[in-house]
Amino acid sequence: MHVSTTIGRLRLTGILEGLSLIILLAIAMPLKYLAGRPEMVSIIGMGHGILFVLYIFLTAKAKFQYHWSWRKMILLWIASVVPFGAFYADYKALRFVPNILSQIIKSAP
Repeated sequence: MHVSTTIGRLRLTGILEGLSLIILLAIAMPLKYLAGRPEMVSIIGMGHGILFVLYIFLTAKAKFQYHWSWRKMILLWIASVVPFGAFYADYKALRFVPNILSQIIKSAP
């Protein structure tokens, strides 16, 4: 994963966003409601929110940069709000994109 490309930044952000969602749902929310510690939701929630907005922005940027369909972009957005969805989307939709692009670039005259 190359962080110098839009796809690399999108993949990294997606993984971090997915992890933050799982931490928010599996750790911070139970701490808030079962242990009376709402501060964890504030901290993790803010980080998750920033990562989510960045993910949406990078997905839209990649859509126009790589000429993706609207369907692909919207499916990536939907996957980002489902627990573990970001990991599935990374594996299915984003994992091989840099390899395909490098092959296209190499075969260009």
